[in-house]
Amino acid sequence: MRKETFLLEIGTEEIPARFIGPALAQLEKNACDALTEARLKWEEICTYGTPRRLVLLVGGLCEKQEDLDELKKGPAKKAAFDAAGSPTNAALGFARSQGVTVDLLTIQAVDGVEYVFASKHQAGKDVFAVLPQLCEELIRSLSFPKPMFWQSKEIRFARPIRWLTALYGSAEIPFSFAGLVAGRKTMGHRFLAPGPLALANATAYLSVMEEHFVLVDPVGRSREIMRQVEQAAASVGGRSIVDQELLMEVTNLVEYPKAVVGMFAAEYLEIPQEVLITAMRAHQRYFPVFEEKGNLLPYFIAVSNGTRDEYLDNVRAGNERVLRARLADARFFFAEDRKLPLAEYVAKLDEIVFLEPLGTMRKKTERLLRLCSSLSEEVGLSKKQSETVERAAFLAKADLLTQMVYEFPELQGMMGMHYARLSGESDAAACAVAEHYAPRHAADSPAKTLPGAILAIADKMDTLAACFGLGLIPSGSQDPYALRRSALGVVSTILAHALTVPLSRICQIALAELSAEITRPVDEVAREMEEFLLQRVRFLFAEKSLRYDVIDAALGAKGSDLPGLLSRAELLQSKLDTPELTRILTPFARAANLTKGRSESIVLPQLFVSLAEEELYRAAKQAAATLEPAAARGDLAAVFAALAPLSLPIDGFFSAVMVMAEDEAVKENRLALLGYVRDLFLVLGDLGKIVQ
Repeated sequence: MRKETFLLEIGTEEIPARFIGPALAQLEKNACDALTEARLKWEEICTYGTPRRLVLLVGGLCEKQEDLDELKKGPAKKAAFDAAGSPTNAALGFARSQGVTVDLLTIQAVDGVEYVFASKHQAGKDVFAVLPQLCEELIRSLSFPKPMFWQSKEIRFARPIRWLTALYGSAEIPFSFAGLVAGRKTMGHRFLAPGPLALANATAYLSVMEEHFVLVDPVGRSREIMRQVEQAAASVGGRSIVDQELLMEVTNLVEYPKAVVGMFAAEYLEIPQEVLITAMRAHQRYFPVFEEKGNLLPYFIAVSNGTRDEYLDNVRAGNERVLRARLADARFFFAEDRKLPLAEYVAKLDEIVFLEPLGTMRKKTERLLRLCSSLSEEVGLSKKQSETVERAAFLAKADLLTQMVYEFPELQGMMGMHYARLSGESDAAACAVAEHYAPRHAADSPAKTLPGAILAIADKMDTLAACFGLGLIPSGSQDPYALRRSALGVVSTILAHALTVPLSRICQIALAELSAEITRPVDEVAREMEEFLLQRVRFLFAEKSLRYDVIDAALGAKGSDLPGLLSRAELLQSKLDTPELTRILTPFARAANLTKGRSESIVLPQLFVSLAEEELYRAAKQAAATLEPAAARGDLAAVFAALAPLSLPIDGFFSAVMVMAEDEAVKENRLALLGYVRDLFLVLGDLGKIVQ
């Protein structure tokens, strides 16, 4: 069977950069599903994209659908034919619905009952009959965060579609969409190769586009940008540390990249380096240039969309002029902000509302001071460290009132650090101010210093407590206050610094500062907050390749902190499929099931009536003597070693003893003994969660 390359190109006005990656992923998946459903075999599916086009290229697409043979089940034989063997209305109706005559119906038994079946053969159609509708469906299937209407209210796309190209080998696949008819014509670069191009065949698409100054492949375009940026940085004696998020955005802003080196006055290097980098990367999409030691050089690299060499000086001058104005503003803001010590901005925090029912950022700052004091005490910080944390908490939100942060919100915390140092604050307090927003995003690290970690936890827990207390809980994909990110930040920070304060205690401390102002029962809010945090714990543990059942077992451990829970999960995972763990899982499960819902109760040895009870109690007491000090010092291997010998006396107990004795006192004592044994195992985790 003949195979050819199939091309579908959707030519548009400039699509926003952030739309392109998700759109190409959708296009690939939808094409795979559509071709499979259409019974069309292929060898390779690739998607490409630029700001002006989304492209599907299918290699080795068969020229014809596969034939379809179906066996359709109908009514039971006794309903389809009467006693004389004549077809009933049921048989006639079924045959008619399947497009066959009654004489072609067959009888087959299913689970001992005979039914009538219709065999249907559907010959495969050629691609020219299938692809037109498939192309239209693919275009309609693409969704975007903010689609546009332009041709009619029935047509929605990221930006207006201006041309459609569809080829199977060298043959056109004509179809209509949004008032356009697809054909073999495409468009080259808007300025370097204006005007339509006629493609001879789909196979030549990539090479023809490159000849006309369009690098369709985002991966190749990204590599070319990196190459040009590195070369440009080297030309001025520096190097560029490529930010992957910026690289992805610039890749989707251009069709034919051309790097241009610009410069700015060296006097602007007096401004904190983070300001200059933010102005270049976030606001202008420029790549900064650094010297070998990491200090910024007075150069930047802009990537234009296919500028001709004779116009590069104009492009360079234009970009320098734009950046010069922005840096001049930044220098002015920096000078103005420094006229007051950072501490004097704290009083002005009453001008910023935190959450409407809970007052201003000034009130939040007051809560942070008390919360940090409580957490410092729980963690056991030294007096000097506690003073550092409290001073940092006082200053943490002050930079929100500065002109620099108003203009560059991304620099909150970072500017607070610089202004704190310039105001004579200690380096430790200044660093904690910068770190208290960490981690700022998924790829960021938690605060590195302990004072910064305490302040970061306090700030995020106050926000969580406030929102949960007011019922502002994330649901589905809706999380307007970024509470999932805050919770993940709390958990990752606790683990990074191996803090042993349980999550339940941290929730209680945070809610204590808000108990008089929130509208919901504090105990209920505390439980919801802890479960919300534990969901993030599960996520982080799963990222460490821990099994879901092992995670659940570890989280069932009795009274443990997060570092302890992680250690328990890692130990249990290491013991999976070992005889030692296998031997204790079933005995533990039996003890846990019988004592489910029972609280601790006292075991009375004088009520034992069998040797098996005495032996289990003696073995449990011996295990506890080793287990408890081992757990206190974090030696979980010793905990496991102490529990392992209990399997034999537990088996012996269940073999020799009827737990539910007629004597109520004896029965309760036996349940108390099993509860005591169960609680010993719960120091390690709820082993009943582990799937064998």
